[in-house]
Amino acid sequence: MARNYHWNEFADRAALATALADRIAGLLASAIEKRGQALMAVSGGNTPKKLFQALSAQRIAWDKVIVTLIDERFVPASSPRSNAALVADNLLQNAAAAARFVPLYREALTLEAAAQSDNAEMKLLPWPLDIAILGMGTDGHTASFFPDADDLAALLDPASTRIVLPVHAKSAGEPRLTLSAARIVEAGFLALHIEGADKRAAFEAATGQPGAGGKKPVGVVIEQSPKPVEVFWAP
Repeated sequence: MARNYHWNEFADRAALATALADRIAGLLASAIEKRGQALMAVSGGNTPKKLFQALSAQRIAWDKVIVTLIDERFVPASSPRSNAALVADNLLQNAAAAARFVPLYREALTLEAAAQSDNAEMKLLPWPLDIAILGMGTDGHTASFFPDADDLAALLDPASTRIVLPVHAKSAGEPRLTLSAARIVEAGFLALHIEGADKRAAFEAATGQPGAGGKKPVGVVIEQSPKPVEVFWAP
C-alpha cells in the first residue's frame, strides 16, 4: 500500500503520552474556538491509560468537549472489561471531569437494538469527529474491525451511512459496538496509538507490502483515510 501515515516515535511511553496529550489538547482548544465545541472518540485497552491521565490534566474548556468511544465491549460499566469504565477512571478526571461522555453500551437492549439506539443518539452530535484515537491488536484489528468479524465488509464500507454498528467476532471475546470506518476516517485528526515491539511488527506487516493493507483491517482504515494517519509509537 502507498504510505498514508506519519510515524511519530518516542523513547518511552511516558514521553509519548505527554506529547500526544499536548497535541490533542491543542486540537480540542482549536475546535472549540472555531465552532464552540469539540467531539473526540477514544479507544480502550491498557495502552491509552497513561495518555488519558496526562490528557485529563490539560487546562482547556472541557465543558465544551464531548467524548465518546471508538468501540465498546457489550458489557456494563461495572465490568473490568468496559471501555467506558476505563475512560471514567483515567480520562474523565481532574480538569477533564467537566467533559460530556456519550457511552455506547445500553442496558436491557440486545446488541443490535443498542447499535440502532446509539446510531440515533449519535446523529445529534456535532459530526465529523475532531479527533479519533485508534488502538491496534497484534492481529491487525483496529476499533472492533476484527479479521474474523461477521460482515467485516460492512464495518469497513467507506460509503456506509451508519455511525454505530454491532460486531460479532469469535476472536473479540464479547459482542461489541463500534463506530463505522466511514465515520472514523472523517476525523480532523486521526491517530493510531501503539506501543511495544509486537505492535510495531504487526503494523509493519499490515502496511509494509503492496496490497498487504487490504488484508488487515488497520491497513484498510489507513488506506481509506483522506489524510495521513498520525502513528504514535514507543517501545
